[in-house]
Amino acid sequence: MYIRAIHAALARGKTALMLVPEIALTPMLGRRLRAHFGRDVALLHSSLSEGERFDQWQRIARGEARVVLGTRSAVFAPLSNLGLIIVDEEHDPSYKQDDVPRYHGRDTAIMRALHHQAVVILGSATPSLESYHNVHLGKYIYLQLGERIGGRPLANVHVVDMREVFARYGRQVVLSDELVDALRETIERGEQAILLLNRRGFSSFVLCRRCGLTMRCPRCDVSLTYHRSVEQLICHYCNYRTPVLARCPSCSSEYIYFAGVGTEQIEERLRRLFPDLRLARLDRDTASRRRAYERILTAFAAGEIQVLVGTQMVAKGHDFPNVTLVGVISVDAILGLPDFRAAERAFQLLTQSAGRAGRGDRPGRVLIQTYYPEHYVLRMAAAQDYEGFYQREIHFRRMLHYPPITTLIQLIVQHRDFERARALAEELARHVRAADPSGLLRVLGPAPAPIGRLRGRYRLQILIKSRHRLAAHRALDLALENLRASGFDTHALIIDPDPVEMI
Repeated sequence: MYIRAIHAALARGKTALMLVPEIALTPMLGRRLRAHFGRDVALLHSSLSEGERFDQWQRIARGEARVVLGTRSAVFAPLSNLGLIIVDEEHDPSYKQDDVPRYHGRDTAIMRALHHQAVVILGSATPSLESYHNVHLGKYIYLQLGERIGGRPLANVHVVDMREVFARYGRQVVLSDELVDALRETIERGEQAILLLNRRGFSSFVLCRRCGLTMRCPRCDVSLTYHRSVEQLICHYCNYRTPVLARCPSCSSEYIYFAGVGTEQIEERLRRLFPDLRLARLDRDTASRRRAYERILTAFAAGEIQVLVGTQMVAKGHDFPNVTLVGVISVDAILGLPDFRAAERAFQLLTQSAGRAGRGDRPGRVLIQTYYPEHYVLRMAAAQDYEGFYQREIHFRRMLHYPPITTLIQLIVQHRDFERARALAEELARHVRAADPSGLLRVLGPAPAPIGRLRGRYRLQILIKSRHRLAAHRALDLALENLRASGFDTHALIIDPDPVEMI
């Protein structure tokens, strides 16, 4: 469908832009686009060298490339006479840039298309609630693919109740018998499998079993993750690193316990279970080296790798016809996040993962391990019932006044001195409330942010909710003006309209 749309745009003398959420999706899509459009195709993403990006940018600006494929920042490609923008996997949070300048690639694409009077296609098997709500409001035209290409059936989804597995063994089990047996059968048939765990590293935290000390980052309010491949404890927020200690730094005990499971540990367990298995891992650690992700995915597509273990990177838009099994090790941690989008994220991840299985001639199956099998997200993801999930979730959003029912602005005040951060946050909240005499806003906070300290700075959070977007922005502008007039330094303030992540 995308390729036909691009052909139609080019036939009208227009140019086309296609956005994808991950660099890992560009190699295969790039090859497909070049097969149809040849040298008309240009790539733009951060994995290219500066010279390569400059060359591609110049080709686009000179009109030598009429089709651009890229990640978030490619939305600014200097295409003239733009006729079509495709945002694939439009629900993906990777489209939001959390650094200055903050923007959402999908929303920027929509505004750019409006400016150029171009067509926008937002593609997803699990649309964001914002986009689907716009369908219900009549703002977007909804086109639904009623079945898979070739009439292939959806994968059969089975939920493994890990409470029963725990009762069976009397201890925590990472890989259930059901998943191990399914994996063995898949390998014996010469088929491939993908195992998903959205947590990298070997163990998610390390503690002393004598005094209870948890190894934490000295700059962030988070525990350190153990990475066996480099024998280090690493902070996944600021990249602080320290060697693994044989003794507790507090009580000198030798009873150091490595708790939690990451993709490294899944890889090691599988190598022990299946010594001859051709296995690879795809996460931010293995994909950090230039072109590493491309080599892994190319080898998997060629059948050189039998099982691919990874984080959410493996669940995004890939097409591997020989994959008949997808195993989700756990999604419970996502459901427990202090984020109003947690259920939506979990549903999308599960449904997208299920979509990787059975894309060829052989039927697919999906096994989801969880301690909460009765959760509505698990039940509706297993049934692949997006409409049912939307109706349930939009009810909660309406009750609690969260997007897409309301506009949300997140304000984060951060400072190395907690008292100065607190004083600024309280003064800011007071000014925002004072700038809303008509009572159109709900102002929550200030309160400690979910991660109370990050990169050495204390963080406090204020949330502004309103059904009136313009009123919210005007009140915030007035509050900031008055705050500066009072002598406060607003450089310590992060303003995030329409936040995608609340952590």
